[in-house]
Amino acid sequence: MFRSLNPGPIGIRLPMREVLRLAGPAGFEGVDLNIREAARLAQEESIGHVAGLFREAGLRVGSWALPVNWRGDEATYREGLEGLPRLAALGQRLGSLRVCTFVPPASDERPFEENFRWHVDRLRPIAEALKDHGCRLGLEFIGPKTSRLGRRHEFIYTMGGMLELGEAIGTGNVGLLLDSWHWYTSHGTVEDLGRLRVEQVVCVHVNDAPAGVPVDEQIDNVRCLPGETGVVDLVIFLKTLKRIGYDGPVTPEPFSQKVRQMPPEEAARTTGEALTRVWRAAGLG
Repeated sequence: MFRSLNPGPIGIRLPMREVLRLAGPAGFEGVDLNIREAARLAQEESIGHVAGLFREAGLRVGSWALPVNWRGDEATYREGLEGLPRLAALGQRLGSLRVCTFVPPASDERPFEENFRWHVDRLRPIAEALKDHGCRLGLEFIGPKTSRLGRRHEFIYTMGGMLELGEAIGTGNVGLLLDSWHWYTSHGTVEDLGRLRVEQVVCVHVNDAPAGVPVDEQIDNVRCLPGETGVVDLVIFLKTLKRIGYDGPVTPEPFSQKVRQMPPEEAARTTGEALTRVWRAAGLG
C-alpha cells in the first residue's frame, strides 16, 4: 500500500505539477491522477512528459476518477463512453490501472430490481472499455442512513451488495472503492473486511467521523482527518487490508472544512501528517 494524495477533497486547486511538488514533502508516496489534465498535457507535450513529472517528483501514480457521467441522460452517457477508451489507454501507459466511481444509495425513479438492472446495463460497457486497456473499476457504496432518508427507493449501500453488483456486471475487472467512512456508516465489520479477496479491492479511501454523533446520524461530507477522533478504527482497517494483500493507493478524503480553508501547502501537510500517524500506528512503516 502507498499513501496517495487527491488534492480536490482537501480544497487544493492547483495544476498537476504544483500538486506533485507539494505531495512528497507532505508525506505522500503518490498522487491520484487527474486523467483529463493528464490527457491535455499528453496532447500538448507527450505521455512521456506526464510520466516524467511523476518520476521527477519521486511519486507513484494513484487511481483516477471515472470520467463518464453514467448517472446522467443517455446522450451524455454515450458521449463519455465514447471518449473512455482513449483515456483508459493513457492510464495504462502511465501505469494507473485503478479507476473509481460512486453508486448512489437510493433512487426516486427506479425500484431496487429495476435499478439494479439499469446499473448493470450502464456500467458493463464502461467496465469492458476499461478492461480492454488493463484497467479495473472500483465501485463505492455510500453508507450513511442519512443519504437514503426521504428517497422513494433504497439501493445498494453495503459492501456485500456492491460486490453482488460487480459480479452481475460480469466482466471480471469490477471491485470496490472501499472507503473507511462508508464501511463504518454502513455498519461494516472487521470480519467483512477480512473476508475480502485482494482482487475485490480496487481503491481505498480513508477518513474519520465526528465524535458524539450516532452512526445512523452521520452525514456524508461531514468527516474528519484520518485518526482525528478515532471513531473509525483506521488501524484495524489498514492492518486488515495489508493482511489480505492490498498493495494499491490509500487516499485521504476527509472533506474537512477547516482543512479546505488552509493554504495548499498547509492542507497537504496537515492531511499527510494525519495519515502518516495512522499508518505508523498500523505498523505500516
